Amino acid sequence: MACVLEAPLRMSVLSEVTASSRHYVDRLFDLDPQKVLQGVIDMKNAVIGNNKQKANLIVLGAVPRLLYLLQQETSSTELRTECAVVLGSLAMGTENNVKSLLDCHIIPALLQGLLSPDLKFIEACLRCLRTIFISPVTPEDLLYTDATVISHLMALLSRSRYTQEYICQIFSHCCKGPDHQTILFNHGAVQNIAHLLVSTSYKVRMQALKCFSVLAFENPQVSMTLVNVSVDGELLPQIFVKMLQRDKPIEMQLTSAKCLTSMCRAGAIRTDDPCIVLKTLPCLVRMCSKDRLLEERVEGAETLAYLIETDMELQRMASITDHLIVMLADYFKYPSSVSAITDIKRLDHDLKHAHELRQAAFKLYASLGANDEDIRKKIIETENMMDRIVNGLSESSIKVRLAAVRCLHSLSRSVQQLRTSFQDHAVWKPLMKVLQNAPNEILVVASSTLCNLLLEFSPSKEPILESGAIELLCSLTQSENLALRVNGIWALMNMAFQAEQKIKSDILRGLSTEQLFQLLSDSDVNVLMKTLGLLRNLLSTRPHIDHIMSTHGKQIMQAVTLILEGEHNIEVKEQTLCILANIADGTTAKELIMTNDDILQKIKYYMSHSNAKLQLAAMFCISNLIWNEEEGSQERQDKLRDMGVVDILHKLSQSSDPNLCDKAKTALQQYLA
Repeated sequence: MACVLEAPLRMSVLSEVTASSRHYVDRLFDLDPQKVLQGVIDMKNAVIGNNKQKANLIVLGAVPRLLYLLQQETSSTELRTECAVVLGSLAMGTENNVKSLLDCHIIPALLQGLLSPDLKFIEACLRCLRTIFISPVTPEDLLYTDATVISHLMALLSRSRYTQEYICQIFSHCCKGPDHQTILFNHGAVQNIAHLLVSTSYKVRMQALKCFSVLAFENPQVSMTLVNVSVDGELLPQIFVKMLQRDKPIEMQLTSAKCLTSMCRAGAIRTDDPCIVLKTLPCLVRMCSKDRLLEERVEGAETLAYLIETDMELQRMASITDHLIVMLADYFKYPSSVSAITDIKRLDHDLKHAHELRQAAFKLYASLGANDEDIRKKIIETENMMDRIVNGLSESSIKVRLAAVRCLHSLSRSVQQLRTSFQDHAVWKPLMKVLQNAPNEILVVASSTLCNLLLEFSPSKEPILESGAIELLCSLTQSENLALRVNGIWALMNMAFQAEQKIKSDILRGLSTEQLFQLLSDSDVNVLMKTLGLLRNLLSTRPHIDHIMSTHGKQIMQAVTLILEGEHNIEVKEQTLCILANIADGTTAKELIMTNDDILQKIKYYMSHSNAKLQLAAMFCISNLIWNEEEGSQERQDKLRDMGVVDILHKLSQSSDPNLCDKAKTALQQYLA
């Protein structure tokens, strides 16, 4: 066994430390079974609450021997049970202890023990398994390696209140993500655990509730099932609501609020259901108050942020409940000033939770301000709010940085705030810094925020451009991450809107023709639409259209042809025809269309298309090409007449669609003028 003592010790000291423990291990090898049993019992008493003794015994090789005795058929049930108890006690020490137990393959041995007919031994094995599985160093997948284990655990649920408590605790700790949820659900977890919610034992009720909170999280299948399950004639949502009441322990209130939140987010309970509006939401706001423990305030705020994240009405209600917006400002005041703290343990506790509190507050502010302008204004007017967000962007904790960026993104949806608070605090500077070097999950939200800061009415647009944003955004369009590609091209599209010619040229140079084609052939329609939007914004105002088409005309016409010939939806084709209409509005650029018979035939084809949007977009192209007041219009009109365009215009002038009819008549007037 590897030595678990953290610092290397001189041999003489190690001998001293372990000598007093050696006799405990030696007795495990006695030939008299009774002496072995007494040795294990003495060992149990020696290790309770003594981490040093636990580490010594592990170093001296007690674990393999205890496991051997536990698995021997010749060992008495009492001995096997006591071995499981000692192993459970060793597991309650440090994480290194748990690692040592895992290295000795303790889990398969304990799972094998569950096949015993003896209830006391089963309970001891389960208690030890519970202790091991709740340790962060234990991989949850170890529970799922053998398909028969879950079925057997479900069967053991009926044996005693201890088996119920330990098994539910194991499930709730080992259920991480949809795969685990599905396995437990398919093995009848809902039906087997539901009745435990009305157990006479508080611990059983609580562990069952925790099980449901992890099973239902982001899982519509489980949530939709839970809403229809009843226990003793009462539906589960009603049972959860009873557990929310103020006279129940806080842990129970919080966990049942989590269950109802997951069911609501999955669509199993409506957002306007009284159990959400009148019970769950007020309960979670209550958890954010100053008189709650710090960890309760964190959990309350994070759960509330998730509950209201996508619902405007819930956001509005939460914002006016118990002065929540002001209450959250207190989350940033930890740790308290050192002079006010005499208790070192309290300072340590505050420091530990300070990051979590800030993260939870940013998350909740982000959800609150997702849609409503008045709420955003209240958030920003909260004491030092913008400074706190700016500080949050450079925190060491990735989770706090991500939550701060989310909060900033939410507030950046406000036109008013973009023009005022965002400018006053030069928010773009720390945001650009975040974008230089961050994990993808932060980059996605930060680049979404940048898209908003680059809108034409945002005063931040100019300084962002000067700080090298074009190069950064062009590099994002090459990312393997879809969301980053979309955001990169979206931000460039916003940047190009009504921009100077130099900026447009810089964008085209930064992207390169090759990358532009890559984006136009992207499998994701969002990337394609945003790239077409960028092209449309680049090709606006005549001098810009003529300049860009003189340098990139051949490639752009190729791209347009490629899309009009491809299998794309109506919106994509419409956007492409609008780009052609912009090109047709150029002075010299329109010749690139007039000398391209293939493109002219395509425009003619879309004039007679069954979709009115595409017909209208094609008509814009024609109108711009034949406009009378422009040089060479007569030759262009003649060429298009020879192609049969005028005949189509006559037909369209009789259309039942008023837009098509008007556009056709206006075009025909150019021929008559």
